[in-house]
Amino acid sequence: MSKQMLIITGPQGAGNHLWSKIFSLHPRVFGWKSLLTNYWEPHRFNEPFAEHWRNPTKLKDFDWSQKDQYVTSISIPLGIPNNEENPIWEPNLKEFKKHVEELDIECQFAVIGRDQNILHEQQTRIRTESTLPLFLKQLPKDAIFLSYELLYLYKGDYLKQLSQQVNVGLAWDDPRINNILSDDANKKYIHSVEENLLDQGNKTGKIFKDRP
Repeated sequence: MSKQMLIITGPQGAGNHLWSKIFSLHPRVFGWKSLLTNYWEPHRFNEPFAEHWRNPTKLKDFDWSQKDQYVTSISIPLGIPNNEENPIWEPNLKEFKKHVEELDIECQFAVIGRDQNILHEQQTRIRTESTLPLFLKQLPKDAIFLSYELLYLYKGDYLKQLSQQVNVGLAWDDPRINNILSDDANKKYIHSVEENLLDQGNKTGKIFKDRP
């Protein structure tokens, strides 16, 4: 049986930690298992392949006998501008994938999607500017897509469908999923709207030829 690796990637703040937890639930998968105990950990120290993202040539020295299925996650970029302790850098997706495949391991990209307005707010709050353009420069063309919003909306039903698309095991019915999804980080960005002009259209059937 050949070995497989799923590379979860996306813009900063898209939910790499969340999806790492979801994909680490399956017993056959080598993933970021410590996140199932700890709510959050820094990627640069604790993600199992952190040092290999810095230097993909080290992948040949990794102990691949541990499992047949592997999951790693990376956001682009990592770090914070003008921060000496955690400087910004851009992992190279193509280079990492090339070194994995040279070891005869099947590799698949899974790109995380999240609301663009929330991404902008999150990135400018922490990084003082949007870092999305840096990810878009490396956006894989041969990827499947993971939706932050669909995960919270449909939970196990969404994951069950997704399990047919990914190359590693996905424990879509694991009872721990409800606990992982109990805290939706989108909530802090959402605020009520008392009224919208289109509300009258819904109430009265009025047609708007132009944007109100």
